[in-house]
Amino acid sequence: MIKVLYEDNHLLGAEKPVNMPVCEDDSHDRDFLNECREYIRVKYQKPGNVYLGLVHRLDRPVGGAMIFAKTSKAASRLSDAIRKNELHKTYLAVLDGIPEKKSDVLVDYLWKDRSTNTVTVSDEAHGKRSELSYDTLAVKDGKTLVKIRLKTGRSHQIRVQFSSRGTPLMYDQRYHPNPGKGQIALWAYELELIHPVKKETVVIRSLPPDTDPWNLFKEAYDN
Repeated sequence: MIKVLYEDNHLLGAEKPVNMPVCEDDSHDRDFLNECREYIRVKYQKPGNVYLGLVHRLDRPVGGAMIFAKTSKAASRLSDAIRKNELHKTYLAVLDGIPEKKSDVLVDYLWKDRSTNTVTVSDEAHGKRSELSYDTLAVKDGKTLVKIRLKTGRSHQIRVQFSSRGTPLMYDQRYHPNPGKGQIALWAYELELIHPVKKETVVIRSLPPDTDPWNLFKEAYDN
């Protein structure tokens, strides 16, 4: 059963579990989009196929808040809002290390090697401009909890931008040079948007699990 964060006739906000693909991929593992469709089908006793518009994504290892459109009109308007940077995404991450500044804006040009699904910092001629801002919420045992606001939504952006500065995300198996064993410490914490039909502000929020390394910092965000 999915964890519903927000629902009305137009939108469904839900918490994606870690290590679940957003939509069906080559692994053919259970995917979140179809889990949400099944939830709607059962709850409302809908026969046949259930429409649910996918307007944004999360990396498979990352859990947290996602928003889906329950109508094609809502999907179209949400997609337009995303193109205009009107869907505001906030993440929590635990860094292995302490960044030089408590708060900063990071700008890089990122290039993706599609053959290996790996992203690296490049230059303006070859990479896509990538920007985020962050604030430090707490530091403990050489680890830093940061709140991140994405300006752009590039593949692996958060992971690469912090790793390139010597503060990789805890347990990031791809971009941490010595990740150790654990679940990547990146969580889709909050989505803020203007409702595509009601035109009111909607905020949905999802808290990280009470597991390592999040439990080091629970008091910093669980309020």
